[in-house]
Amino acid sequence: MTVTRPARLTGAALCAALALIAAVWILQDVAALGSPADLAWYWAGDHHFLIRGRSTTSLIDPVLLAAYAATVVAALRSRHAAAALAAAGAVTLALRLPGLWATGSGALVTALLELALAAGLVLTAVVGRSPAGAPYERTPARPRTGPAVTAGILLATAALVVTLWELYWAGELPLEITVDRFTGGRSIVRPALAPPPGWLSAITAGLYGTAAVSGLLRARHARAFGLLAAVFLTAGGLGGVARAVRYETLTRLGDLTPLDTADVLTAVFELLAGLAVLVLLAGRDAPAAAPAPYPPGGMRPPAPPRPTPPGW
Repeated sequence: MTVTRPARLTGAALCAALALIAAVWILQDVAALGSPADLAWYWAGDHHFLIRGRSTTSLIDPVLLAAYAATVVAALRSRHAAAALAAAGAVTLALRLPGLWATGSGALVTALLELALAAGLVLTAVVGRSPAGAPYERTPARPRTGPAVTAGILLATAALVVTLWELYWAGELPLEITVDRFTGGRSIVRPALAPPPGWLSAITAGLYGTAAVSGLLRARHARAFGLLAAVFLTAGGLGGVARAVRYETLTRLGDLTPLDTADVLTAVFELLAGLAVLVLLAGRDAPAAAPAPYPPGGMRPPAPPRPTPPGW
């Protein structure tokens, strides 16, 4: 489906506003922690820098910033940006919803503003379609079968891995802590803008699953949702691998407990699978069907053949 030019400009402006909010909070954290490198290590899971200040952002904030920037480019360049606008808006709504019961006033105001902008993105994607009566416009192409199905399998595996980890922690932790992992209770220490870890796992598993089904069915929106899911998957894996390299656990897997080994291997899988999905879905789509021919306006229909066939 195509999107009207006013809707594309509106979507680009909404994404730019979301990107600006994320950038402001990230710059504030850079000032609090001392350097971009320290903040990057904090996002990766090294919290030794808390003595210098407290971070407000988490790893999902730079991921969302990159997603918003890419969506702005897609909205300005392509008439088929509805899926990208809807994906960015839906993920933002899901991830920022826990901010409504955040304790800090800054986090609450940010959540309200981002939820309003994200709702506007989804609304723009839905109502900003080109008006009916333009059946001759070229429709978005479907992804090629091989790359789409392969990406779908990788994303489905990632969704399963995330779900299995949450089931494991639900069985190991007390019920109160398990509930707090989804609601953000007092037993969970996290940055002010970060969603609770269980909530984040549920949202990412849902995103991976949705993108996997879209890829397996070769849906027209598979590229937008698949690339967004791949960015989240790659970032999570990159953070885990960087943390393993920093603590030298990647090179001595044999000395680790089975749980720590599984954690490192999960990070490696997420990084490799995310990069693979990015490569698979960034390639060329299948050839799109050409629009049906139609006579230019003002031209008369062709004359009937001579002699006239029976029943003409």
